[in-house]
Amino acid sequence: MDFSRLNIKDLLEGYVARHFSVKEVVEWYLSRIKKTDDKVHSYLTVTAVEAIQRAEELDYQLKSGAKLTPLFGVPVSIKDVIITKGIKTTAASKVLEDYLPPYQATVVEKLVSAGAIILGKTNCDEFAMGASNEKSGFGPTRNPWNLDYVPGGSSGGSAAAVASGQCALSLGSDTAGSIRQPAAFCGIVGLKPTYGRVSRYGLIAMTSSLDHIGPMTRTVDDAAAVLQVIAGPDKHDATSVNYPLSDLSSEMKKSIKGLRVGVPKEFFGDGLNKKVAQSVRQAIDVLTSLGVQVQSVSLPTVKYAVPTYYVLAPAEISANMARFDGLRYGQSQVADDLFSKYIKTRGDFLGAEVKRRIILGTYVLSAGYYEAYYKQAVKVGQQIKKEFTQVFKEVDALAAPTSPTTAFAFGSRNQDPLAMYLEDVYTVPANIAGLPAISLPCGLIDGLPVGWQLIGRHWQESIILSLAKAYEQAVPWQANFPKLD
Repeated sequence: MDFSRLNIKDLLEGYVARHFSVKEVVEWYLSRIKKTDDKVHSYLTVTAVEAIQRAEELDYQLKSGAKLTPLFGVPVSIKDVIITKGIKTTAASKVLEDYLPPYQATVVEKLVSAGAIILGKTNCDEFAMGASNEKSGFGPTRNPWNLDYVPGGSSGGSAAAVASGQCALSLGSDTAGSIRQPAAFCGIVGLKPTYGRVSRYGLIAMTSSLDHIGPMTRTVDDAAAVLQVIAGPDKHDATSVNYPLSDLSSEMKKSIKGLRVGVPKEFFGDGLNKKVAQSVRQAIDVLTSLGVQVQSVSLPTVKYAVPTYYVLAPAEISANMARFDGLRYGQSQVADDLFSKYIKTRGDFLGAEVKRRIILGTYVLSAGYYEAYYKQAVKVGQQIKKEFTQVFKEVDALAAPTSPTTAFAFGSRNQDPLAMYLEDVYTVPANIAGLPAISLPCGLIDGLPVGWQLIGRHWQESIILSLAKAYEQAVPWQANFPKLD
């Protein structure tokens, strides 16, 4: 049996009916990784021994009459910027090449408590800084739909692992689109919750005010099931919020007829591939056919979202990366004095993109430039939030492309950082505003998946999930799989 065709509900029902054991499922996934990951390179670490041991424990519990937990026996992967106790966590950087964390991220604790089985840690752009997964310190991940193309970034390893059937689901992180854009490129579902909905404790911080953790899955139901598990306040994360999450499975059964969806005209301008635009428009037309009221809306300031992000984010990066100095974490170089040690360690073990963002962030925070750049970017960010608030008085959700293009060829944008940064043009506004957003597939162009996204009001994940579920039922795209064999 090809277990990658089964969603969470299918797996749980199969366990109860004794159609297969947890160990059988885990061994199948580990075999799949061994068979395909030399092509895709989704994983940096595979925890085969631990996964099989955990599977045997769960099988014993099942035979003893234990009640199934929400993710009982579900094989998962974790993006390698999320801390896992006793499992190597590198952030895809040479500076953390052999780092074994002494504690567990809250989201990982919740997954494990819900019965999930960790298969390993997935590749990403170094410290989550990138949009293609070409910036990993341990080599790139490849798109399972076409190995000559990127999987997107920075959660490219997670997206590729789910798309290629190497895990049932994965956890990624999204700072400017790093869950949604690779989900779009790899033809899967990627959900970024409201900022504060999910604890960031144990996430290696890139940009603390913009980082989100969320699920990457094959179906909308699975994304909702994972969110139900990982959501909630955390005493270890002061930015997490105690805002109740409704029973998503019940909410998603409600009719979407009469819901109002806005289409921001700014998301369909210059730079959007015509075929991508056509696919997204067709997806929106499906919502119309299901009784959704679709209307055009305007968000004039979102055109400044990318430059705003690339002032705000590097400023926080320059502060967050200061801890990687060769003294407290990871590898270090020998030098005659402390300053030389800093220079040599960071110079030798950090990649070019990480250095670029540290330098840019230090610059915009320096004397004489803070007022001109950082303070102005904060004001623009506040205006973007206000415009979203105003628009959501008229509509219940927004529909837009996830990325202006499908996946691009390896190396095609490496000489132009600005072209790479523009990959975030449609995803970063939701991060600046802290809004929930979900990307889901809506077709193929030249054999590569196209993604579109739904953006919701704060704390209203149930609405975008309901719309996404209705679309998925009308257009069951998840039946498509890349051919790696």
